[in-house]
Parts: sequence; C-alpha cells; structure tokens
Amino acid sequence: MRSDIDIAQSATLKPVTEIAERLGLPEDALVAYGRHKAKITLAHLRTLQGRAPGRLVLVTGINPTPAGEGKTTTTVGLGDALNRIGERAVVCLREPSLGPVFGMKGGAAGGGHAQVVPMEDINLHFTGDFQAIALAHNLLAALVDNHIHHGNALRIDARRITWKRVVDMNDRALREIVVGLGGPGNGYPRQDGFDIVVASEIMAILCLATSLADLKARLARIVVATSLDGKPVTAADLQATGAMAALLRDAIQPNLVQTLENNPAFIHGGPFANIAHGCNSVMATRTGLQLADWVVTEAGFGADLGAEKFLDIKCRKAGLWPSAAVIVASVRALKYQGGADVKALSREDLPRLAAGLASLERHVDNVARVYGLPCVVALNHFVHDTDAEVAMVRERVAATGVPMVVARHWAEGGRGAEELARAVVACASAPNPAPAFLYPDEATLWDKAETVARRVYRAKGLVAGSKVRAQLQKLQDQGFGHLPVCIAKTPYSWGTDPNQRGAIEGHEIDVREVRLAAGAEFVVLVCGDLMTMPGLPALPSAAHIDVDDDGRIVGLF
Repeated sequence: MRSDIDIAQSATLKPVTEIAERLGLPEDALVAYGRHKAKITLAHLRTLQGRAPGRLVLVTGINPTPAGEGKTTTTVGLGDALNRIGERAVVCLREPSLGPVFGMKGGAAGGGHAQVVPMEDINLHFTGDFQAIALAHNLLAALVDNHIHHGNALRIDARRITWKRVVDMNDRALREIVVGLGGPGNGYPRQDGFDIVVASEIMAILCLATSLADLKARLARIVVATSLDGKPVTAADLQATGAMAALLRDAIQPNLVQTLENNPAFIHGGPFANIAHGCNSVMATRTGLQLADWVVTEAGFGADLGAEKFLDIKCRKAGLWPSAAVIVASVRALKYQGGADVKALSREDLPRLAAGLASLERHVDNVARVYGLPCVVALNHFVHDTDAEVAMVRERVAATGVPMVVARHWAEGGRGAEELARAVVACASAPNPAPAFLYPDEATLWDKAETVARRVYRAKGLVAGSKVRAQLQKLQDQGFGHLPVCIAKTPYSWGTDPNQRGAIEGHEIDVREVRLAAGAEFVVLVCGDLMTMPGLPALPSAAHIDVDDDGRIVGLF
C-alpha cells in the first residue's frame, strides 16, 4: 500500500497559473511561491466584491478517534467529485500546524488519492503564514515586557499579563516558564508560558478578518494585560498595531494550490478548533464563493466542537451560512466509540458498532434539527469494512431521515465520491436555509455557554467556581457580553473527560478558566484539562520524517 507522500510526489501538478486561470484569475492577481503555490493579491480580491456567491458546503464529522474518520480527505474528495460531475467547485482548508505534523499526524493535507498538493510544502513551511503570525504575536509579547522595563507608563500589573508567547511546535517544557531572570538589564522576573501558534489569538484574528483594515482594527483591540487600576491594556495602547500588521501583510492573502486531480484549493490559516474556531480564513472562503459555484470547507474536530464554532462564530461574524453539511464517519471509528479496542477495529463487531452509532445519531440530530441544515452522512470506506457493518450503519442512519453514502475517495479519488457529490447537490437544491444560531448576541456569556452545553453536548449544565463566574461577570460589565463564546475542551468526547466514549448525556461541563479574545471577538471558556500547548507522544512522527540525498521529503504519512 503506497503512502500518502508517495502518491502525492508521483502526481503531475499543473502550474498554479493554469489553476488560477480556471477560476478567472489573471497572472497579475498572483504572488507566486514557485510553480505550484501562489497568494491572491489584496488588490485583486477587492475587484471580486459584489459578485453573486456560490454555495457553501460544510464538512464535519463525529468525535475524532485513533481509528480515523477522514474529514479532510472527504473534503478534498468531495471537491474533486463535484468537478467530475460538471460543477465548478473549490476546496477551502486550514494550513497544517507543525506541532501535529511532527507529533501524531505526520501529515494533514488529506490522504490517499484525495489530497492537496504540493503535500510536503503544505505540511511544512508552506508560504510562511505561521511564521509571520508567530513573529507578530511574539513582537507584542516583547513590547509588553519592554514597556514595563522602560518605566511602565501604562501601569501594567505584571501579575496580570495574559499575553503568552508562541511557537509552532509541541513542547510541553514551555507551558509554564519564568522570564526576566539575570538581573535588572533583563527586565522583571515573572511567570510566563508558551502556547502553540495555532492557539494564538492572532491566528484567529487573521482567519476572521475581512480586509487589511479589519485586521488592523482587530489587532488593536487585543487585550494583553490588566493595569494596576483594573483596566484592560490593549495592543493599541502599546502602539503595536502597525508593526504587527506589517508582519502580517502577506500572510493575510489567501493561498492557492491544487488537488491531486488539479482542481483549485485555497489553504489559508489554521486556528485550533477548541481554543479558537477551527476554520480556514473568511477571506479564503469568500474568495472561493466569489469565484466558483461550490465551496467545500471543513471545521476542525467533530461537529460538537467544530461545526458549532463554524456556525456560531465564523458564520455569525462573516455573514455566511452553509447550503448543506456532510457528516463524516467510519465503521472503525464508530466501533471505537462503542467500546472496541483500537487493535481490534479491523474485525467485524456488530454489537460495538451498534453502541457507537448513537454518537453519530446525535451529531446528525445536532446538525439537522438543532441547526436546521440539510445534511448527508458520508461513510468513509475502509478496506476491512464488512457488508453487515455497512448495512447496519445504513439502516440506523436511514431512521434519522438523512441520506447516507459510502464514499471511496481515499482509494479512488474523486471518482469514489461522485455519489456523495450528487447527494450533496440534491441536498442543497432547496433555497438556502436561514441562519439558526444557538443563542442571540444579547444573551449573557454564561447563558450562551449553558446553551451550548445543554443543546449541543447534551450536558446537565456548566459547573464553575466563584473565580470563573466573577471573570465572566467582569467581562459582561466591561461591555464584552455581546461576543459569542468559544468552548475549549477535549474533542474526544461529549464531555470534558477524553476517555469517555459514546453518546453520554446528563454530564457536567467543568469550566476552569476564562480568556478574552477581544480582537477575534469571542470569549473562551477553558474546560476540563485542556492544554493550549500539546506535548509529543512517546514515538513522535518526527522520528519517521527525513530528506533524501536529492532533497525529497520522506516519511510524511
């Protein structure tokens, strides 16, 4: 069986100018990064405004498991399949983070015969967007400490600095650190820490900004600390906005690449789907909608985290709403949710599959009933799936009233997802549904979070100590109560315990921390033991990645 990188490196790529030409993009609209990657200039993006938009399809899935679901692969396969059946479609995805690439995933640009390419470039440095975001973030961190060192005119309380530093790598040793050691010349000693770049508020800001001017306005509103008077200290107070925007000038431009079948794909931004909203950039999504009839995009993790944030944060802020949704599942992942051992997932196990299907049914209910989206279940086919297992999934899904399609894009590319493409087109043939957000802007922050916990996670409610409740009330009093909430918790279960499998209900969501993302315009509620700086596993993917004597990357699976 060929590896993903072998398949990707044997593909025949077309010059990015040809990919752009299919979208009606002239060569002077591109900033080329070699032959197969390009950014779309901001000047050209402004000329697209006012065009009638295409239809947006959201690809989401069940809770992620070690068995694999194939959400990104399905997104790419569906985009290729739509083009195969005569539709004009583009794919919009997030850029992979180096942390997961060198940690557990090894590669995050799709898989098998449904990938975006050049795969190794996309998985590694790509066009430098993440480096620019890290530099802008760490510049702001340096300016905070520099301001205190040179007299602290803003009277920043060093005990209440909330702006950490970032690095795009899983490094648990940097979660909690002390800076400023070594004497007065090195600043004031204080506790600090690192998050991974994809957890940076600047990443979320870049992905929610609608223009360079909007980016600058959002950067200015970032709250980095509290003053000794109890007032928020912002990036604008530190006169940091212009320099940060200068570092991000190129990064904000969407990246154009292609799929293995030479169809256009925008890969731009990569915010976490728990600490942030987990979607590609608004600018890339809008660009796709202005250039094609269909845009296929995905939201990170399962529908409970990813789709909820896509709809209640990204769509609310960007004025978007999908015409249809695809919920991805696999027989293997459903058996794991039903209690099967990860080593036994290739064996037929109908009892555990039956138990695990309750989780899929809940995701379908959330998407179809709670949000009112027309949807299709895509059963991502694996070679060991038996006829009896597929029949059981089909029967249970049919009872929900939602169509199900067995998709074979991993093995067959777009050809293996043509039935899925036709089902999506049929599903989206009705007039676009009206937005159905979970909560109104005017609800309190606590009530918004309670609504998500009860209606999406089917929890009994939230549990929080007096400190957390006081933080939420303070944000409410400071005028941030209109913002949406971003529940940051483990993606692996419906609750805050990652070891809980299946469709649990009646549990409690334990909120331990509140973070304000004033520039991104949401309030984060950190729940359970979630960490914003992951660690590496015992045998990280980095151990398999290498470069041969000809300069070819190997080992990205």
